[in-house]
Amino acid sequence: MDFGYSEEQLLTRQTARDFCEREVVPYAAEWDAQERFPTDAARKMGQLGMLGGVIPEQYGGAGMSYQTYAVLLEELARYDQVIGALASFPSGLMGAGILLYGTQEQRQRYLVPLARGEVFAGTGSTEPRSGTDVAGMTTTCYRDGDSYVINGAKMWISMLDEASFFLTFAMLDRSKGRRGICAFIVDKHAPGLRVAPVKNKVGYRAISTGELVLDGVRVPADNRVGEEGQGFNVVMCAVENGRLGVAARAVGVTQACLDASVKYAQERIVFEQPIGRYQLIQSKITDMVVNVEAARLITHKLAWLKDQGAVRARRESSIAKMFATDVLMRSATDACQIHGAYSCSPEYAVGRYFRDAKFFQIVEGTNEIHRVLIAETTLGYRSG
Repeated sequence: MDFGYSEEQLLTRQTARDFCEREVVPYAAEWDAQERFPTDAARKMGQLGMLGGVIPEQYGGAGMSYQTYAVLLEELARYDQVIGALASFPSGLMGAGILLYGTQEQRQRYLVPLARGEVFAGTGSTEPRSGTDVAGMTTTCYRDGDSYVINGAKMWISMLDEASFFLTFAMLDRSKGRRGICAFIVDKHAPGLRVAPVKNKVGYRAISTGELVLDGVRVPADNRVGEEGQGFNVVMCAVENGRLGVAARAVGVTQACLDASVKYAQERIVFEQPIGRYQLIQSKITDMVVNVEAARLITHKLAWLKDQGAVRARRESSIAKMFATDVLMRSATDACQIHGAYSCSPEYAVGRYFRDAKFFQIVEGTNEIHRVLIAETTLGYRSG
């Protein structure tokens, strides 16, 4: 395992840094305050190939290695984690599901423009009463001629306002459990589909998130992804990609917390000296340095394993996601403590980092669930 960066990775990081300094830094606070999606920036990212991620070039993607992908997400999130999230979506469940289980026609029609940033999409898997328990979904579907009819609701679905289509899931035969789930691509304007974004969210404010209602939505059979009963396989096919993406973004925001804290500690004068001279502040800075380095190494180990051909790296993906996001929460808390009352001011980004940090511990599986997965794998109760 090489701990250095390749020329491609260094170029990717510099490209992301230049882009963010020009197109993100001047506007990130405004996007957050106004809950406004960064449409122009997202389109430009698509033109630069930043949204293609690990999707193969033949399907509009950038064909990145997982390690290069992690470098990109980390650097983007260092400036704005929402921008990092946008770069992760096509390589996550939406893109991977269509890539691995979709037909050639579906890949050309949906995956190619998604990876190029020409359209945006959302994934409807979480429900009001079943988040991590995907097999416990209550959304149902039934076959009617050459179509399926879907009834149900999904919750905490991202890209509600911006998506052109959604990859969603419904139970065809409950007696079969997880083997009774089907996956579908549903057009945003399909009759019976409604979206209800949650406004004034605590974090992740620039991305519209909320409820996706499917009230008798009729979907052509050609829009089923995979065979009947393969929906659970589709929803699980990109679990490691999603957790790698969250971990890499968490590392980026943690680095931002450290950068901001060092700068403030050097400039803030109390009792005639910079607060960085005080041991309590130095202790917090040290914790951030050690933790971000550890989180980065764990995350890049996961990416390295994926590059070696590990189709599933469940234990490592849980470790990376849980550790990196817990580190972010602690670092964001310490960053706010170092900034004192100024952390409440929109002039300082640490307040935004703190608000987002809490939800990093929840998305892609709560950290409590990851603790269970890590323990049960280690104890031999669950296959790795």
